[in-house]
Amino acid sequence: MKVQNKVVVVTGGGNGMGRELVLALLSKGASVAAVDINASALEETLSLAGIHRAKLATYVANVTDRAAVEALPGQVISRFGTVDGIINNAGVIQPFVRLKDLDYAAIDRVMNVNLFGTLYMTKAFLPHLLARPEAHITNISSMGGFLPVPGQTIYGAAKAGVKLLTEGLNSELLGTNVRVTVVFPGAIGTNIAVNSGVMDSLQAMGDLKESSHKMLAPDKAARIIIDGIENNRYRVLVGADARFMDAVYRLNPQRAARFIYNQMSALLPK
Repeated sequence: MKVQNKVVVVTGGGNGMGRELVLALLSKGASVAAVDINASALEETLSLAGIHRAKLATYVANVTDRAAVEALPGQVISRFGTVDGIINNAGVIQPFVRLKDLDYAAIDRVMNVNLFGTLYMTKAFLPHLLARPEAHITNISSMGGFLPVPGQTIYGAAKAGVKLLTEGLNSELLGTNVRVTVVFPGAIGTNIAVNSGVMDSLQAMGDLKESSHKMLAPDKAARIIIDGIENNRYRVLVGADARFMDAVYRLNPQRAARFIYNQMSALLPK
């Protein structure tokens, strides 16, 4: 689906890759409804939209609140007249600890934001998308959604759920006007750790800045994702690390898991 002159909803649009998706869509001629739990972050996105701000609407909402999500389609359609696509980008990571040390509050939050938030948004908007001549659903999974990462087991489980949810939806919608894409980002240079409330846990393991040069810039990630949308791709791997680990995992899942374990296990608290 070409995004020019389309109306696209982006969750997590207040910062990081979500903000870059909003700005890139606007630059390509789309109208955008940016959704985020953080009102001040949305205000900053709006200010960065510059000459395109008239085509941007912002909505403060928690994607884990089903009633709030179910109200969004009406609000977006009231503003723009229709809706042609959604990008379920909002997500949080977990504290970088083993499952045995992870409390249920953190488990519930990670599952609710990453998996159920995506599900609620998809269910709420799907009837409206099916009514359009063409439409698109994009769900952001993760490299951790197909590859186990020690210390992010629940996050990975949630993102693996997003993967299968999206692939199942793709099959259900074959023969309709709605295309579906699942996205697997690798390491992206965003502030997801801060927004997830786990920065202290991550900083305790070392200086994150030392590895930042290995991360893909969020604006580049956004361009890759939008290219995938415009070409109706089934799956999109974002970053050299995601592409490499996908290839290794397909050849030998156990070896790929061991490789990640060797890279990450020393960072876990004892």
